[in-house]
Order: sequence, then C-alpha cells, then structure tokens
Amino acid sequence: MSEPRSYSTFIKALKDEGLRVVEVKTEGRSPASHNRNHVGAWGGVNGVMIHHTVTKGTAHTVELCRRGYEGLPGPLCHGVIAKDGTVYVVGYGRANHAGKGDRDVLNAVVAESYATVPPRPNSNTVDGNPHFYGFECENLGDGKDGWPDAQLEAIERVGAALCRVHGWTEKSVIGHLEWQAGKADPRGFTMASMRTRIRKRLAGKDDTPKPKPPAPKPAETKDQEQDRRLTALEKKVAALEG
Repeated sequence: MSEPRSYSTFIKALKDEGLRVVEVKTEGRSPASHNRNHVGAWGGVNGVMIHHTVTKGTAHTVELCRRGYEGLPGPLCHGVIAKDGTVYVVGYGRANHAGKGDRDVLNAVVAESYATVPPRPNSNTVDGNPHFYGFECENLGDGKDGWPDAQLEAIERVGAALCRVHGWTEKSVIGHLEWQAGKADPRGFTMASMRTRIRKRLAGKDDTPKPKPPAPKPAETKDQEQDRRLTALEKKVAALEG
C-alpha cells in the first residue's frame, strides 16, 4: 500500500513519461480540488484501473467524466485517455470509477503475486475507489470501435508513469473487468498484453513502432552522371550567351 502522491507529482509523472496532459478545471478551479474525498477515503493506493467509457466524442466524454450524471456525481476518474492519446485530467482524489470488487483481486494486486492475470472476481464486497487511480478511455466498448495506436501507447505510458512513481510493477495495473464481476471493460484488447507492454517500458524497452527512415537514393550510373554534367554545362553556356 502506498500513499497517493501530491497532485503536482502526479502531473509531473505523466508528463515525464512523454504524455500530452490537459488539466480540466471545474468552476475555475484546478482538478486537484475536484474529488469525492468528503464522502470517503482516498488511499492508500494500490494500483491503476483502466476502463472504457461507452461514449463517442472527446469533448462529450471529458465533460461527462468531469461532472458525472444523475446518481453518480463526478469525477468519474482521474484522467480521460482520448483517441489521439491526450490525457485529460478531470480530478484528483477519490473518484467514482472502481466501485465494489473482489478482496482476492485486491490482495493479489497488493502482493503483485499473480502470474499473468489476477484471480477471477466472484464477489463485489470491497470499495475500490480508495485503492486505485482510474483512467477512462474513450471507446464505445462494443468490440467494433477501434483502439488507435496513439491511445494504446498512452494507456501504456500512464500505467508505467504511476508504477514508476510508486515503485510498482506492471501487475499493479488492472482492468475494471478484472476487479468487478459483471464488468467487460476495457473491451478490445487484453490487460495481459497491456501489462506486457508496461513491463517492457519499465525495463527501458520501448516497442512503440518507429517511423521508417527514407530509403537511400540509388547511386548514379555513369550515363546519368554524364547527362547531369552536360546539362549543367549547357546551362552555363546559355547564361553566357544571354
């Protein structure tokens, strides 16, 4: 168990990991003061939880996660990860994102003791909101809406950033479906594969596809070189005659 880091440390960790971060204010105030701390504990924290939003459109998604909705006030996470990889920070502190989950899962995350996936959740008895940073990812969650490379890379970087600042391994990053029985998010990639990406990033191995360098120009043949020189000579002669 670890105490939540200060808001400034949280933001710095995300930016140091190479993320593009936008801080979304509420009534003119920093996200640092937008939370649900007045209704319950925030921390100690044990990990990071990834969700999908079942929404479309970044502006709408960010606003929904910031303010919440009837019956579930915001913030609904700490950050929204948009399709283009931008992280919109909407709150900091206790957030309505994790809900109640399985004690065995929490124990496995705390100990980081599982192999590739935590135990399957079968009871929803433990409030996860004090224990997890939450990130909502813009996606319809229908299995058809795609996950752009930029968004997947941002999820990887978010997980790595918070693991670094707390001294955790990738096993402290889980999906909502791994925490709470009956949940399906995130749908469209596996958390086991995401943890593999985070583990490699923490180890200094960045598997992000790099742009290919331009192909080298083919070497000039003798005929091409002769033509080029003749053309240059013709231009000089024409200039003198002009």
